[in-house]
This record gives sequence, structure tokens and C-alpha cells, in this order.
Amino acid sequence: MPAYHLDQPISTVKPITVAAPGRDLDLQVKVTAPLSGRDLPVIVFSHGNAWSMDGYGPLVDRWAAAGFVVAQPTHLDSRRHGIGWEDPRFATIWRVRIADLHAVLDGLDDILSQAGEVATRADRGRVAVVGHSWGAQTAGALLGARVLDADGTPGEDYAHAAVAAGALITVTGTGETLTPFAAEHLPFMRPDYSTMTAPTLVVAGGKDQSQLSTRGPDWFTDAYRLAPAPKSLLTIAEGEHTLGGLAGEMVAETSDEDPGRVALVADAIAAYLRDALGLDASGWAAFETTAAGRDEGWDVTGK
Repeated sequence: MPAYHLDQPISTVKPITVAAPGRDLDLQVKVTAPLSGRDLPVIVFSHGNAWSMDGYGPLVDRWAAAGFVVAQPTHLDSRRHGIGWEDPRFATIWRVRIADLHAVLDGLDDILSQAGEVATRADRGRVAVVGHSWGAQTAGALLGARVLDADGTPGEDYAHAAVAAGALITVTGTGETLTPFAAEHLPFMRPDYSTMTAPTLVVAGGKDQSQLSTRGPDWFTDAYRLAPAPKSLLTIAEGEHTLGGLAGEMVAETSDEDPGRVALVADAIAAYLRDALGLDASGWAAFETTAAGRDEGWDVTGK
């Protein structure tokens, strides 16, 4: 389905240290990009809990081959930092995660200049944010979503002016049905999507049963249902939380290993973002046509 060449060579530069005052540990970033091409759109990607800039190769490499520059920060909750649930810093990591993405976006010129000649080929006017799981809630904040406090009052607006569109993969649903563990340790999982106005693709698995909510897989569609248009929803019927192994092949969290499913997610997001960023509408139109025309085990809806 993709019209681009997925076998084109790509390169990776890491680690690039980003200025992030007040952060306990250095903020480090990896940049992945195709070796050729100009006016390349940029994706800033936020990883899921405990991962790092070194994860999600199946996604990131495919996006780079599709013509994107991808910047991946390592958040404080990464396993390599050893900050667990009981660490007093954990309660505010959700805010640090958002600040990490802001630091990457605000320092994008310097980051790309340290990644070699890709700095001359990136289009800083076409920037998107993407995240998986906790990273999806993090990315959603830059698209306009907020976090409700205990009284239901929306918190600070963390939207970033440089972000034109995004994609949220298995993103947190609303907070009314959190399990006791989640309510105690993850009280920030109370998103308000009514203010998330930027064009966004939400990706959900039809068999994604979260241990953090008493609801079923539909919990992961709240960002689509409750946010204002324009929004699109890709639902993969047999997908679980890692949707085939987004973070890497044969990793411990992957309960539904399927490289084809990972490729579907990567290609759908690439096509959607190329459309939303004003580059090429044909790829996403093809996904919508395919979904409407026959049963592929996945479905696309929009508003």
C-alpha cells in the first residue's frame, strides 16, 4: 500500500544531549532519518513506560524509510534510570515527559545540527508528535489534551505551537474506571480530550484489555470519541497493547507478535501524517478505501 520505498537506506545518530534545566538526569535523544531526500517532515516520538530511545525500531526505521526524520527522547521512567513506582520522583514524571517533548521541539535546530547533514534536509514547518501507551498520553498533551485534577478541573495547557498533527497509539482513556492500583500510582491518567483540536490519528487494538482500567478495549478509543474533529480512528481487531510488537521483536511485553501488524501501524501513521501535514493525501485515502471495501481485520473511521 505505501507508495514510498521502504528499502531506502537510513542512518541513526545517538546520543544527542538536549538542554533540559531542572531535570535530574540528562535528556538524551536519538535521531533516525533517510540518507536521501529533502524537505523531510519530522516526528517526535514518545516511548511507552520503561522504554528508551533505543526501542521501537520496527516503527521508527519504517518511518525513516518512508521519508521522516524521527527524534526519540529517553524519558525519566526508562528502565535504565531505575525510577520505579515507589520512587518519590515518579509522581511528577508525567510532567517531565511533557517537558521532554517541549525541550526536543524547542531545541530541534540544535538537535538536528548534531545529527549531521540531515539538518539541511528537514522541514521544521512540518512537525508531528506520536506516542505509544504512556507516550501517547504524553504526546496528546502537545496536541491539546489536558489532565483533570481530582475535582475534574482541567489542568495546564501543554499544547505546542510547532506541532501540526499527531498519532496516538493505544492511548489512555478517561479516568473514571481506573483500577485501585492505577488510581493510587497513576492519578494523572485522567485525560480531557475535549481541547485536543489538532488533527490526530488514534490507533487501538480490539483485544487490548488494560490492567489499569475496568473497561474493555473501547477504553483506548476515548481520545477519538471525545476529541473534536478532525480525528481518525484505526482499529485493529486482533491487536493487543503492543499491536504485534511495536517496541521490538520478541520483547517481553509482546503478547501478540505479528510483524505484519506492526508494519500496518507504521504505514498507516506515515500515510496519515503525510496527509495531515499537507504532503500527499493519496496514501491515507488508499487506507480509507481499503477499509471500506473489504474485511482486512482492521477498520478506519473518521470525523
